[in-house]
Amino acid sequence: MRAGRFHGFVVRRGDAVFGYVDQCPHMGLPLAQKLDDYVAGTMIACSWHGAIFDIASGKCRGGPCPGTALTAWPVTIRDGTIVTA
Repeated sequence: MRAGRFHGFVVRRGDAVFGYVDQCPHMGLPLAQKLDDYVAGTMIACSWHGAIFDIASGKCRGGPCPGTALTAWPVTIRDGTIVTA
C-alpha cells in the first residue's frame, strides 16, 4: 500500500459536518486559491472558475460543471471532534 497525502476540507453547519475532496470536478484544481476559503454565503465555491456547490450534497448548482458533484469524504463528529467516518 502506498502512503500519500489527501487534500480535503470540512464544512460545519450547526451539528452537521460535510467533508469533500478538495478537487473541482470542472478542471481538477483545488477549490480554494486562499487557504480555507471554501464557502461563499450558503454554498461551497470554486474560486478558479466560479462553480458553486450545495454544502449538504456537493452537487453543482451553478457554473461550468452542471450535472457533477464534489467527491464526498465521509466525516462525522465523535466526542466533539470531527473524524473520518
